[in-house]
Amino acid sequence: MSETKKFMKFIDEAKIFVKSGHGGPGAISWRREKFVPRGGPDGGEGGAGGDVIIKVNPQLTTLLDFRFKKRFLAEDGEPGEKQNMTGHQGKDAVIEVPRGTLIKDSETGKVLYDLSDDTQESFVLLKGGRGGKGNQFFKNSVNQAPKFSQPGEPGEEEELFLELKLLADVGIIGFPNAGKSTLISRISAAKPKIADYPFTTLVPNLGVVQGPDFKSFVVADIPGLIKDAHLGAGLGIQFLRHIERTRFFIHLIDASGFTERDPVQDYEELNDELKFYDEDRRLEEGFFELSSRPQLVVLNKIDLLNETELKKIQKKFKTRGVETLAISGATGVGIKKLIDKMTRWLSEESSKEEVEKEIRKKGSTKKDKSQETHFSL
Repeated sequence: MSETKKFMKFIDEAKIFVKSGHGGPGAISWRREKFVPRGGPDGGEGGAGGDVIIKVNPQLTTLLDFRFKKRFLAEDGEPGEKQNMTGHQGKDAVIEVPRGTLIKDSETGKVLYDLSDDTQESFVLLKGGRGGKGNQFFKNSVNQAPKFSQPGEPGEEEELFLELKLLADVGIIGFPNAGKSTLISRISAAKPKIADYPFTTLVPNLGVVQGPDFKSFVVADIPGLIKDAHLGAGLGIQFLRHIERTRFFIHLIDASGFTERDPVQDYEELNDELKFYDEDRRLEEGFFELSSRPQLVVLNKIDLLNETELKKIQKKFKTRGVETLAISGATGVGIKKLIDKMTRWLSEESSKEEVEKEIRKKGSTKKDKSQETHFSL
């Protein structure tokens, strides 16, 4: 598959219309049998309308199916029948989505459902209308022969916006050609396209990394960012949504000097793009700013530098209070150390989350400094 076709097949946004079925009307019928004079009413209830059901399919990785089908209509319930027979229930409309999908109101943008939880496999999004009562239901001592029935309840309808956010523990960010695809192919079994020109990566890639003591975690590699990406330069910043669920970032920087860019300037410009992204998203419910997340700054392509040049770059970062780790994705130098640090950081982050949960559980409003967990190189 060509990279262009792969890009076209990675769809992470979709707008759909969903509608549950109407309930079937109740029947107006009379019992007509030999030797049964004045048989009375025998109209049955209408069938219930079909539901709209959302089902998480772990085999799906994009919202491509919604590019071709945008309307999902459950069937209406059938009318009631004579002899007190209830009409058939309408068929449900089952919508399969990938894990990590957000379901939003298309008008307000409010998040209705977040399908990142492993325990939530399927649920009823819209309930079908109830079937109407037949005339037999309304028979009483006063009205022995009711000539009316009840219409079915109408179904519900809604226009929704689906947004896919990949589920990963660590996100790899950096300028184009920083070596992100090479790195993820080194630390996992992922096989992204690797080439010596910018924007080789057009879609996010996921890789499972095996850390020490058989601890594994998922890493996401997204297309490269450049200065003014928030204004549409390069591929823009829309792919940043796929690292919103990550716990920290590997900020990969090309230290080779071949790009003739300053590594420190690259670091600062990319962080500026994260801040621009945060400004657009900060009002969203549950959004945690990308610019405030921990970053492990990694200097790549050190096989193209001598030791003096590398120390000079590291010193520049250190004067800004930024610790760095040096690796070579091409030769594998420093890769094991990087995996060990990622594993340790994830372990520390998990411990930190557990502490915060305990504090919230106890109703504490002030965090004890002795319980704080700091990341360190």
